[in-house]
Amino acid sequence: MNARPPAWRHVAAGIASALLAAAALAQTPTLSAFSAATGDAAPPPWRVVGLPGAKAPLARITLVPLDGVRVARLATDASYGTLVHDIAPWTPQASATLSWRWRLDQPLAAADLRRKEGDDAALKLCVMFDLPLDALPFGERTLMRVARTVSGEKLPAAALCYVWDASLPTGTVLPNAYSRRVRFMAVDGTASAPGQWRSHQRSLAADFLKVFGDDTQQVPPAVAVVIGADADNTAGRSLGYIDDVTITPLSPWPGCCN
Repeated sequence: MNARPPAWRHVAAGIASALLAAAALAQTPTLSAFSAATGDAAPPPWRVVGLPGAKAPLARITLVPLDGVRVARLATDASYGTLVHDIAPWTPQASATLSWRWRLDQPLAAADLRRKEGDDAALKLCVMFDLPLDALPFGERTLMRVARTVSGEKLPAAALCYVWDASLPTGTVLPNAYSRRVRFMAVDGTASAPGQWRSHQRSLAADFLKVFGDDTQQVPPAVAVVIGADADNTAGRSLGYIDDVTITPLSPWPGCCN
């Protein structure tokens, strides 16, 4: 049997790599861009969501021109609000990268995510994962079922939330004070100067396993991306901006997403 020449193997490997990259690109969710909108409302399928039962006033989230581009403006006044972008269930591979830039002009003076009474965030970007309930401890499974019944929605069992928190050191990871189904990662903190754009590229798979590794060692499908701000617990005021959020199947450069 004749062996395939080495040159053919290189060509075949190149074709395979190209096809795999194309398949990954086709499957990667595309989020509607704020920069492409013409009005002050976020383009569909982004939708505004407040607290169930309107337990707090709705934070004002609008699109505004800033520094030559249209971005989302998030302003709170003892209020709560999010923009939710549902996506078809998609499992991030190791190279999948979440990218965005944001700017915090007015931090929340009394926010402290370590305490229930301080559980507010001036800027947050969350990815919701459809973690199977059987991966949770019995007590948390029960609470999730109750929460889904009360809300009337299939709430995700795992939410990875990147936050800009002026009271925490950058890199801090901690659970939500009310529920461990939400985990925070402070990508901007005490050392981040307000009023300046900060850009981030994060490996979704690596970050999920870092914050939810005690529940599972497998990354479940992502089902939604959420941006938001809230000041309902501290009755404070905040102002921040978020530019387009994008997901790419491959890291834009080596070592980008530590």
